[in-house]
Amino acid sequence: MQGAKDYRERIVIDPKVHFGKPCVAGTRIPVEEVLGLIQEGISFQEIVEKYYPDLEIEDVKACV
Repeated sequence: MQGAKDYRERIVIDPKVHFGKPCVAGTRIPVEEVLGLIQEGISFQEIVEKYYPDLEIEDVKACV
């Protein structure tokens, strides 16, 4: 279960950031924004390259 633990560490909930909505750890990027891009059919690679260069592919996977 090491992989699951890694993903849980990549998503944080802080009441002081975006009213407590889940965000990618170390950023102010809400999980729901990343999921919205995935729903639009945008690849993980494209999300990292064009939309959120501060993220890694593993961050995007953690959002899912």
